[in-house]
Amino acid sequence: MIDTIRARGQLLCGVSTGLAGFAQPNSQGVWAGFDVDYCRAVAIAIFGTEQNRVRYVPTTAQVRFTALQSGEVDMLSRNTTWTLSRDTSLGLDFTATNFYDGQGFMVKRSLGVTAARQLDGATICVQPGTTTEQNLADWARSVRVNIRPVVIERLEDNIAAYLAGRCDAYTTDVSGLAASRSAQQVPADHVILPDVISKEPLGVLVRHGDQRFADLVRWVHFGLLAAEEFGITAENAAGLATTDNRPEVQRILGRTGGLGQMMGVDNAWMLNVIRTLGNYGEISTRNLAPLGLQRGPNALWTTPGGLQYAPPFR
Repeated sequence: MIDTIRARGQLLCGVSTGLAGFAQPNSQGVWAGFDVDYCRAVAIAIFGTEQNRVRYVPTTAQVRFTALQSGEVDMLSRNTTWTLSRDTSLGLDFTATNFYDGQGFMVKRSLGVTAARQLDGATICVQPGTTTEQNLADWARSVRVNIRPVVIERLEDNIAAYLAGRCDAYTTDVSGLAASRSAQQVPADHVILPDVISKEPLGVLVRHGDQRFADLVRWVHFGLLAAEEFGITAENAAGLATTDNRPEVQRILGRTGGLGQMMGVDNAWMLNVIRTLGNYGEISTRNLAPLGLQRGPNALWTTPGGLQYAPPFR
């Protein structure tokens, strides 16, 4: 796959149709966001630069897996939950969990609801073909709350239906709720309830069977984490590549170890990624902090409550 991508001259990356902070084009059609930066990072690892090296392919929840299975895209960086059935039955591989999330609910402040159990009898907008839909049904059954799902395919139509009053609440991952709330004219008019009803480990997917490409995508993520842990940033990466004598830093930045060659890319693969995009913390701050999202479990393992952890670079 790496050779195919290199010969084509572009990485084909499946993203969402538009989710603030994660993947969204601006008025000039330039894509930006947390998920987009993972597309950019893999392209940089392969080509040494991202300039005209990524083609973003918007995918809905319903077609995202087919797009990857059919070869329409090389990888899927699209806020997708890692589950057993998806990992074993689709012919796809999750490479790593790059964002720990959980499902929640958003309501209009005027509704006066402060907890999810108060939604008994409520209508709730939800997308079909998602873990969100199943989680909603499981949660309602387990806590004996009577809810009426309003199933709408497109994300944008779900938000429109919620705003128009077709449903009392909207449910998806908390990160998605924060993104949708931030895009409203008066975000404070909408409340994300404190209840989190599921675990949603989100990750980047590739097709099953190309282990070298899967390794590269996986270790790009680990490289971003390791860079944050060792204090390697977009600003200082180039300097540390020649001056820092810590063995792990030397290997991350390609000075020793020949780790890039093991995956079929230049040994400076992570140096190129970091000096262009920054480390995991910089990517998170740039894209997700404006949504009001805290790092929480997505902080490094060195922070209390943090789960993000990179294996050793050696």
